[in-house]
Amino acid sequence: MRWHRPCRAGRQKDRPVTQVSANGIQLEVDVLGRPGDPVVMLVMGLGMQLVAWPETFCRSLVEAGYRVVRFDNRDVGLSQKIDTAARVNLPLATMRYFLRLPVAAPYRIDSMAADAVGVLDALGIETAHIVGASLGGMVAQTMAAQYPKRCLSLVSMMSSSGDRRLPPADLKVIRLLLQRPRRGSGTDELVEHFTRLMKAIGSPGFPTPDAELRAKMRIGVERCYHPEGTARQLLAVIASGDRSSQLRGIGKPTLVLHGDSDPLIPLPHGVDCARKIPGAELKVIPGMGHDLAPGLVSILSEAVVGHLAAVRARTATRH
Repeated sequence: MRWHRPCRAGRQKDRPVTQVSANGIQLEVDVLGRPGDPVVMLVMGLGMQLVAWPETFCRSLVEAGYRVVRFDNRDVGLSQKIDTAARVNLPLATMRYFLRLPVAAPYRIDSMAADAVGVLDALGIETAHIVGASLGGMVAQTMAAQYPKRCLSLVSMMSSSGDRRLPPADLKVIRLLLQRPRRGSGTDELVEHFTRLMKAIGSPGFPTPDAELRAKMRIGVERCYHPEGTARQLLAVIASGDRSSQLRGIGKPTLVLHGDSDPLIPLPHGVDCARKIPGAELKVIPGMGHDLAPGLVSILSEAVVGHLAAVRARTATRH
């Protein structure tokens, strides 16, 4: 029998959070900013919800003149869960991946990219700048490759091409990632579990105070806890395999952001992405791990806003 906590809405006081139909499923969407401004779509990573995008980061984009769209990916948060009868066997899937054998999965990264395009359709948005973190970066890459007419530019944060030759995550981090709290754990236990995980993958140069980190984890746990969905998302990454050829076909202005202290997706993955995406700019951030720590927000905001401004300037010059 599967176990998860009931998901509950957490409405924002200053703006609506909306359910939309996208790619045949229901997705939770949050829109911030002025109608008519250029759109920046934010795509979050493995098992993470839209609330994982720092409010200060979102507000900085709005203040720079952009409309921000963020959403819960399928299988997490308040979006639809893709429940299947088959239980996810991640060790077997990983073994098949490294043996270059096919891996069966309920969906792959391209389905998640189609979800994001469906969100744009539902909101009546023709084009957007796409910013993705971790798994969200993989989704964003796929959007830029498969839906170039919908993508103005790409920002790939702490992400990967899936090339098997790249270094794996730190073994300690892998163990923590695959661990699950005991069935029936209360909120406090779940918060402590995710706090330990985030401290393990977090930024050594920008540590988040424990109390602040626990508070952030509590928001996510109380909003929704659905470990089977996270497992299916990870299976989607494994089943999607090496997407290097897809990256080589991206023709949109691209910024690759990666930390030099990332224990989950090490820096060579970011270097590889920038090398394979034609014309991509790589910005390596010293002391950054695999999180969006408060101390990183201004650095990331400045990099992303600068990239968007450069794209806008080039577009204006061509016209």
